[in-house]
Amino acid sequence: MELSTLALFVPACFALNMAPGPNNLLSISNATRYGFRRACAAGAGRLLAFGGMIALASAGLAAVLHTSELLFYGIKTVGAAYLFYLAFQLWRAAPGEQAESAAPSVGLMQLARQEFLVAAGNPKAILIFTAFLPQFVNPARPMAAQFAVLGALFLVLEMAAIAAYAWMGVHLRRWFAQPRGKRIFNRGCAGLLASAGLGLLLSRRA
Repeated sequence: MELSTLALFVPACFALNMAPGPNNLLSISNATRYGFRRACAAGAGRLLAFGGMIALASAGLAAVLHTSELLFYGIKTVGAAYLFYLAFQLWRAAPGEQAESAAPSVGLMQLARQEFLVAAGNPKAILIFTAFLPQFVNPARPMAAQFAVLGALFLVLEMAAIAAYAWMGVHLRRWFAQPRGKRIFNRGCAGLLASAGLGLLLSRRA
């Protein structure tokens, strides 16, 4: 690919990666509860979901979401329900020493599965890939190779965004060290996740 194209793609893509959303909020929450490394490792679930979406977009299968209203609304309803479930779990999370001792019992696979389901439950994401990535593809050159390069760059930048939000979460944990502060933070995150679920539920196809 041409360097001029990549010079436009990278900053635009990173802005998209860093945009606040349910997955980035989940990285903050995981980092405050389980630490930086666990939050970053759990992000592998998100990368797996996004990688699959990029593959679907490059294969043209994302057009199904554009044309199938039932499929689109079915996916987003399930995704919104899962966000409400996570919000409920955070709202009820114990903020004291009991929560600290229980945190290590949560397996990494469970955290990664949460990241995967939150990403996969948002049909808007694959529509973004369908609308965003093709803008940087030269139709006169092999399409699959270009999608592969752009998709790989997107995932690398997404890893940087995961680390950045997890870092924020670690520092927020220091600010909310007391049980009352943890309760406020957990319920604040729960409210934001519920708002994201409501926004997803009310969203329409482009």
